[in-house]
Amino acid sequence: MTNSPLFTPFTLGTLDLPNRIVMAPMTRYRAAEDGTPLPVVADYYAQRAGAGLLITEGIWPSRAGQAGWRLPGLETRDHVRGWRAVTEAVHAAGGRIYAQLMHGGRHGHPLSRLDGDLPAGPSSVPLPDRVHIRDGGKADAPVPRTMTVDEIHRAVTDHVAAARNAIDAGFDGVELHGANSYLIHQFLADNTNLRDDAYGRGSVTDRIRFPLEVITAVADAIGPGRTALRLSPGNPQEGMVERDPGPVYRRLVTEVNRLGLGYLHLIDDDHYPALTDLLPLWDGPVIANIGENRAPTDKAGGEDVIARGVADLVSYGRSFIANPDLPERLAAGLPLNEIDSAHLYTHGARGYTDYPAHRALAASVRS
Repeated sequence: MTNSPLFTPFTLGTLDLPNRIVMAPMTRYRAAEDGTPLPVVADYYAQRAGAGLLITEGIWPSRAGQAGWRLPGLETRDHVRGWRAVTEAVHAAGGRIYAQLMHGGRHGHPLSRLDGDLPAGPSSVPLPDRVHIRDGGKADAPVPRTMTVDEIHRAVTDHVAAARNAIDAGFDGVELHGANSYLIHQFLADNTNLRDDAYGRGSVTDRIRFPLEVITAVADAIGPGRTALRLSPGNPQEGMVERDPGPVYRRLVTEVNRLGLGYLHLIDDDHYPALTDLLPLWDGPVIANIGENRAPTDKAGGEDVIARGVADLVSYGRSFIANPDLPERLAAGLPLNEIDSAHLYTHGARGYTDYPAHRALAASVRS
């Protein structure tokens, strides 16, 4: 274990991480209908507290940003109480955990939103595929409303309120989801931002205006050291189009670098070499995700990232779903459990907290 760069300690702000393995945010649909995380969510994250850092699934900051039914929120006191149970369980298990705030923007459907309203994004551009709805089925994606300037300003204040709620709930920090087709990404991308005002296509300055306003406001509210940002330049998921990401993201990263955030979480994609192009512009800690739209990251891939100095930490996604003890398995070279795909997006413990740790398997064999 000591010979692997993945298992060297790292200091992230005020947090002492025992290893450089990060659990990436992954949607799992284990919230009550009002968005309060179910009790089993505390078990799920506590089981995975051996990671250097846990990042939660995307959490909506307000009902306006609710992307789907039974996704969790951080808007109400019930939400805060539910998440406090999660953070207390993780800290009791020796872990560290950030909340990821994820405003859906154009994502969602009236049949999967608490208010039954249309989602709204930078422009009235629908998702290209069918979307999940409340009853477990799918429906054609609706044409979203175009956000008014007042709604854009409200989205900023909603993120600030949710970030404060996250700290109140005991999270060690907040990661703003600027990736994978959600609201911040929608303002950055070519085909989802067709605005002709100060938040639109006129220039790179206009395109990054909303992301910068959110990031700056949250950093001012909870402290830059407890604020982080995830980006996925060029990621084509959910029909996103960014023909030339470089100028937009170089300018954004340069501006955000001045704020002194806790970390930058970069998704390196075959469509754009984010790590190579953007890291020279960033002075703080970096979490690299190299498995998005590719095969899941293995031990060798993570070690290579750290050894080459490409990033300080590596996030693992799919492998953590079925392997609550992933760091131990990687350290010992043990085989990984398979994902129970049938229960990936259901609402109970099955396919969520019932994956065995390798020690439990070994004990059952010995008995």
